[in-house]
Amino acid sequence: MSDRQTLASWKKLKQLALDKKSQHMNTLFANDSKRFEKFSIELPNLLLDYSKNLIDCETIDSLIALAEETEVCQWRTKMFAGDKINKTEERAVLHTALRRLNNDEPLIVDGENITEQVQQQLKKMEGFVNKVREGHWLGYSGKRITDIVNIGVGGSNLGPQMVTEALKHYSDGAVNVHYVSNVDGAQIVEVLRPLDPQNVLFIVSSKTFTTTETMTNAKTAMKWLTSASFDEKSVAKHFVAVTAHKENAMNLGIEEQNIFGMWDWVGGRFSLWSAIGLAIALDLGFDKFIELLDGASEMDQHFIHAPLRDNMPTIMALISVWNTTFLGARSQAILPYDQTLHMLSAYLQQAEMESNGKSVTWDGNEVDYATVPSIWGELGINGQHAFYQYLHQSNNVVPADFIGSVESVTPVFGHHETLMANFFAQTQALMAGVNEEQVRADLKAKGRTPDYIDKVAPHKVHKGNRPTNTILLKRIDPKTLGSLIAAYEHKIFVQGIILQICSFDQWGVELGKGLAAEIQQELENNSISAKHDCSTASLMKFYLEAN
Repeated sequence: MSDRQTLASWKKLKQLALDKKSQHMNTLFANDSKRFEKFSIELPNLLLDYSKNLIDCETIDSLIALAEETEVCQWRTKMFAGDKINKTEERAVLHTALRRLNNDEPLIVDGENITEQVQQQLKKMEGFVNKVREGHWLGYSGKRITDIVNIGVGGSNLGPQMVTEALKHYSDGAVNVHYVSNVDGAQIVEVLRPLDPQNVLFIVSSKTFTTTETMTNAKTAMKWLTSASFDEKSVAKHFVAVTAHKENAMNLGIEEQNIFGMWDWVGGRFSLWSAIGLAIALDLGFDKFIELLDGASEMDQHFIHAPLRDNMPTIMALISVWNTTFLGARSQAILPYDQTLHMLSAYLQQAEMESNGKSVTWDGNEVDYATVPSIWGELGINGQHAFYQYLHQSNNVVPADFIGSVESVTPVFGHHETLMANFFAQTQALMAGVNEEQVRADLKAKGRTPDYIDKVAPHKVHKGNRPTNTILLKRIDPKTLGSLIAAYEHKIFVQGIILQICSFDQWGVELGKGLAAEIQQELENNSISAKHDCSTASLMKFYLEAN
């Protein structure tokens, strides 16, 4: 398997990076009035402008050549066909199969008809969702369900919660949806305190149904329910599960007919399209859930068929590789300018960092180049009054994705215009900056004294040349949100292929889980193992003695 750094395109990009670091985007824009046209992609409900990056046509040509030399298209075909591209776990990667709604052609993997299985699960979801929302699913006392509590963590929580928050204006209020993910008892207590057990339905979501945090919260919820109902049989009317291991859910006391399946070829962070999305469908209605899937499917088709140069997820990945691996950026900000997307940064943080935050290649060799940046962010307006100072003037260059909508889902006179004015202004300011000559001229025009100007001018200089992508959605609705999420999913896939990273495992998560299980036993038994380092042992001792 080829060393990426021996590729002609890689070598070319390393040289280009040295050249581009001495350039400024102001000059690139001044020399090319059609820069936006060259470096933007418009889809029916989505626009990507990547012109405010330190790129030119030669850079993009070389990045496309890198995608071709690393066989991105061939690997894409393998993924959609169900080949086992998750090499360390010998699994297919088929979250895209969950949204092949308009494709009746069977997708056969290991002799099983995946298309048929997905359609059967969707049909079961639809029946269940309609029964709950229409008031036909009754609790132990004969009352209808009014509240849904989704118990999960990671992908079983972040995806559904992000989507229901983003689309809450499309909810008709048939049920109220709540989320519990933290094993800190404070969260489940706060969620359950105002609820009536007679009206609550719990969704316990865990691929393995062994995740400690989820199982702990599920058991607490069961105790809360049975303490009110005085009947363990009430669990059958108030608990459903989503898992790939049905027997584990049944061992917890959840009845077989109340268990929704998922598959080992769906990674948790890519699973909201499956029954993991039950909370979404219950909140919005099944038709809106299907619209979400339709939007993702449209992005799948674009990703499959669009030429690499016009392929939104591919370009997003290439720009990230350029900024991180070649130009040396170490983090990337996700900055939504739409209140509905307030959880998107956290969701994408998991999606990218859990997928590609790795330092060995497919062959298990250490990589000696930067892989992916750390992902962080916040709502743009909040960020402007918190950390944008860092984005504008720190020594570290942080590329950023600005995400906004043309039309507000809650129009209030003047608000969206103010929001979007900031949206457009910030990308321009990060790119253009302001030099000392401009600062001095501005201060002089304001009547400031020469001494004041000499003192303050250096502090007001913004070097600019800070890369940004701008993503504009026509409106945040189920379909456009589905497309946006799928675009980032495919971006992550392309990054992994180019960097030779195994994107679909997460062994780094497992080490901490194993150690936590061992330490929990020691804490419960008030016995500290001699194998711990002196820091950990002393901290555990302090905790036990103070408890």
